[in-house]
Amino acid sequence: MTAQQPKRGWFSAFTHSIAAKVAVVIVVFFAVPVLLYDQFRDADADRRQLLLQSLENQGKVIGEALRPQLSGYDGEALRGIGESLERLGRVDSVNIKLLLRPSDGGDPNGFYYIASAPPVSGDYLQQERAELVETGVFEKLRDTCEGNRPLAVRYVNPAGKEEVLTSVSPVQTLAGCWAVITSHGTDDALGAALGKPYWQTPEVRLAALIYVVMALLVLAMFFGVWRSLRRFAAAARTIRVHGIGPSGPTFVRTNRVPELDGVAGEFDRMVETLRNAAHAIRHAAEDNAHAFKTPIATIAQSVEPLKKIVGQEHPRARRALELIDRSLLRLDALVAAMRRMDEATAELMEAPRGRVDLSDFVSRTLDGYAETMQARGLNIERRLNQRVAVTASEDMLETVLENLLDNAIDFSPRGRSIEVSLRNDGRDAVLSVADQGPGVPEDRRQQIFERYISTRASAQQGNGEDTEPAGTQHFGIGLWLVRRNIEALGGSVHAEANSPQGLRIVVQLPR
Repeated sequence: MTAQQPKRGWFSAFTHSIAAKVAVVIVVFFAVPVLLYDQFRDADADRRQLLLQSLENQGKVIGEALRPQLSGYDGEALRGIGESLERLGRVDSVNIKLLLRPSDGGDPNGFYYIASAPPVSGDYLQQERAELVETGVFEKLRDTCEGNRPLAVRYVNPAGKEEVLTSVSPVQTLAGCWAVITSHGTDDALGAALGKPYWQTPEVRLAALIYVVMALLVLAMFFGVWRSLRRFAAAARTIRVHGIGPSGPTFVRTNRVPELDGVAGEFDRMVETLRNAAHAIRHAAEDNAHAFKTPIATIAQSVEPLKKIVGQEHPRARRALELIDRSLLRLDALVAAMRRMDEATAELMEAPRGRVDLSDFVSRTLDGYAETMQARGLNIERRLNQRVAVTASEDMLETVLENLLDNAIDFSPRGRSIEVSLRNDGRDAVLSVADQGPGVPEDRRQQIFERYISTRASAQQGNGEDTEPAGTQHFGIGLWLVRRNIEALGGSVHAEANSPQGLRIVVQLPR
């Protein structure tokens, strides 16, 4: 019988599903950065603002420190300014650029590069001035020479290195407007933290790298387990289709996740147990049949001399001998039936399964029954569609079809017909065998598929004839075997009334 999956509510199915857990993990991995990024970015903006304020104050202090020297500028020489810039730059670990817009200059953007720390050549100063003008740092000093302003402007100096302009501090003197610009290289901590988007900062990139690696590891773990489970399913399907022979796949060889080795080993041991059980059932069936048939044959042989000795003048003794004969025949048939049941049980576990052309299989089986039908005075009506195929075991299908035909033959009066039809119905193949016998009451149609349930005696009495060959015994296991084999193949079987009379047994098998 096909195993039924346990019924679960949607919540239970969701909480126990690996796919659902993977989906939740993916959502969390995407949602957490989105939810936290804005908060971290705002915190970083506050940190940068505090840092810029500190750098602004630093630039203001440097500007005020230079004010006495700048105020003494006579328009020709600014004595000692280079040493002062170097000293202030070393103390604060900052680059300083000093520019002047003369008070009598007509161009509001006309700042002249005076000096820098560390010191550079005159050509370098001119090139850097042009770069500074391009950044627009002088725009806010066009109309006035007031107010310190924090900056976070990145630019590439003439040496090809990137710097971050951190503040511009104006100093107004009689000579004009001085601009004291501070900057940091991007190779130090301050420079690296300013002038670029938050997502480009080293700490964010490092955190993102760690986060992505963790996400990939978690997803790889889920994917590895999922792939191993899929391999387990494929191995189980192969075993189900091709039988549990020793050459089949093993779960241990299929598994790729070390933590699932124990589970795979238990599955292999379970398959080995089933294989041993099937062999044991077959051997037990043979041994039991042999063990019973030997004393049955001995009793039958021992009765034969008694039949010759007891004459017709002893009717009670003759009836006793006849009763012994009938009982021996029934006992012999019962032993054969039990062996048949045991072999069918072993066949369920071991029978390999593959694609079977059911149209050809049914046609060949009906050809084999032609003589039997002719001897019983019965006709066969074939209604077989072509190209009907299923995944099954031919041995199991043979047991099914033979029992269906035997059942129909036993219930069919002489001169009637047995209809065998086969067709495709969606994803199923539908096989039906219909007779024109007395039929079965509706309330008993489900019972005929139970073990040890037989209606032949009453049916034959209703027909007014005895169609059973001498010595034939029935124990109601034929249709039970049909149902068991069909359900083991993933199908279903039921009985219904045939029109105008008789019984129709319908088998559905997945294609």
